[in-house]
Amino acid sequence: MEIGLRSPLLDYFKRGEVAKDVRLLAASGALAPRAHEQVALLAILTEDADPEVRGAAEATLASIPAESLSGFLGRSDVSEGLRDFFRGRGIEPTLGGVAGDDPLVDTDPGPGAEGDIAEGEEGDATRDSASQRLGQMNVAERMKAAMKGSKEERSILIRDPNKLVSSSVLSSPKLSESEVESFAKMANVSEEVLRIIGMNRAWVKNYGVIVALTKNPKTPLAVSMHFVQRLNDKDLKMIALDRNLQEPLKLAVRKRLTSPDKK
Repeated sequence: MEIGLRSPLLDYFKRGEVAKDVRLLAASGALAPRAHEQVALLAILTEDADPEVRGAAEATLASIPAESLSGFLGRSDVSEGLRDFFRGRGIEPTLGGVAGDDPLVDTDPGPGAEGDIAEGEEGDATRDSASQRLGQMNVAERMKAAMKGSKEERSILIRDPNKLVSSSVLSSPKLSESEVESFAKMANVSEEVLRIIGMNRAWVKNYGVIVALTKNPKTPLAVSMHFVQRLNDKDLKMIALDRNLQEPLKLAVRKRLTSPDKK
């Protein structure tokens, strides 16, 4: 099925890299934080190899009022592939659909919905408490916390060794640009997290994000090299002298510094 929507979360499901318990959670409508991902996931899971997952996805879709689906499908940013999927089920888009992106069905408000930590309140005790709580969760629960939980939970889960969990942080609708920039600076996040950040057009409009990515030794070389032309001389010179960065990147930076158009 071609639904015409890309996101780190959806890509894992499309590639079949998600365990059954997580697929069941998504099939119940309790995982995705936005309408786009929720509806796309449900559509994907109606073709799952496991009959239990397929049945759960079908039941969740059946619980969504047809008018809600029609309104969502009428949005200008919904792909024709997704519209065709629902047309095959007798649901036509209503033009001028609502612009909001809240999930169409929310069976679980998420672990952080009732106790989101206020800005400036993240002390050591709070971090320790959050780490202990998250450490007792399974993968599916940590994914929910990553997408629906607090800023403090996101700062912990972005470093989770499970790529599904760490990537889920980047799907959180609560995620701020300043958080993304701080993630791009981290030396203890996975290359996959840095790659996802570097592939997001909205985030790399921020100069701070591209500088952080280029200076991070963990960033995949293909991502770092892409940003060399956008850096100012000050940052180029710092990169050229950084012993922790790969030589091909530093060579590209030196060429940029000595190029005729820089004189």
